[in-house]
Amino acid sequence: MSVLIILGALLAVAIFAGIWIAGLYNRLVALRNRFKNAFAQIDVQLKRRYDLIPNLVEIAKGYLQHERETLEAVIKARNIAAAAAQSAAANPADANAVKGLMAAETGLAGALSRLMVVSEQYPDLKANQNMMQLSEELTSTENKISFARQAYNDSVMAYNTTRETFPTVLFSGLLGFLSAELFQVEDPAERNAPKVQFT
Repeated sequence: MSVLIILGALLAVAIFAGIWIAGLYNRLVALRNRFKNAFAQIDVQLKRRYDLIPNLVEIAKGYLQHERETLEAVIKARNIAAAAAQSAAANPADANAVKGLMAAETGLAGALSRLMVVSEQYPDLKANQNMMQLSEELTSTENKISFARQAYNDSVMAYNTTRETFPTVLFSGLLGFLSAELFQVEDPAERNAPKVQFT
């Protein structure tokens, strides 16, 4: 009789542990999906920016004939960033892909900043109506990227905090839940969005 009681108790503990681990797993899945969705919002805004940049360069081409190197650097940085964004969007849980995107975005921000500095020397370009409209759209997009990045980082922080707290930390790695990477700019000089203004 006591053997049956012990077996019953062990079975109850095993069932309770199984239910608890299933609940833990489901919570981690929900948090991971939340930060993946938040990354998708960043991705939408990055694609919009990547679509606007060639138009900006095309308009600037007519005015910046002696600045071909600057224009080519912007397009090259845009293409690198777009490829990195595509890689990160395929799996936002891949910390290396997100780090690659952050590095590419830093390069793109630098190239855009150089273009803006050069553009300041051309009053006709600054007065171009299409250029002013594009600069407004880019500025708006940069603001949306900042908000989306903040939402993503908040989601990643909630996910990482949950997976790193006790007792979840004992099981999160075994269940395949790895640490997620925050989307932050490493270079303090690049923390501000590139200023896109031709007024």
